[in-house]
Amino acid sequence: MYSCNKQLLNRLKRAEGQIRGIHKMIEEQKDCSDVITQLSAVRSSVDRIMGVIVAENLMHCMEHPTSDYDEQLKRMEQAIQLIIKK
Repeated sequence: MYSCNKQLLNRLKRAEGQIRGIHKMIEEQKDCSDVITQLSAVRSSVDRIMGVIVAENLMHCMEHPTSDYDEQLKRMEQAIQLIIKK
């Protein structure tokens, strides 16, 4: 479904690696501020992945509109809500 599927998987693998690193930091009782810094980096990475997925979906909606305008608008509003929902 996603044209950038390989890119998304690579981003997820990087985030997974970051989380493994955080796990190791906690096991080794690294400084709290260093752990929080890494957690923040993971959060940013995941937010970026979410943004890419939603942008892909919005582009798909625009490139392949439904014949029902109200349905099209609903799909786009749902995508936007995914971005602004925290």
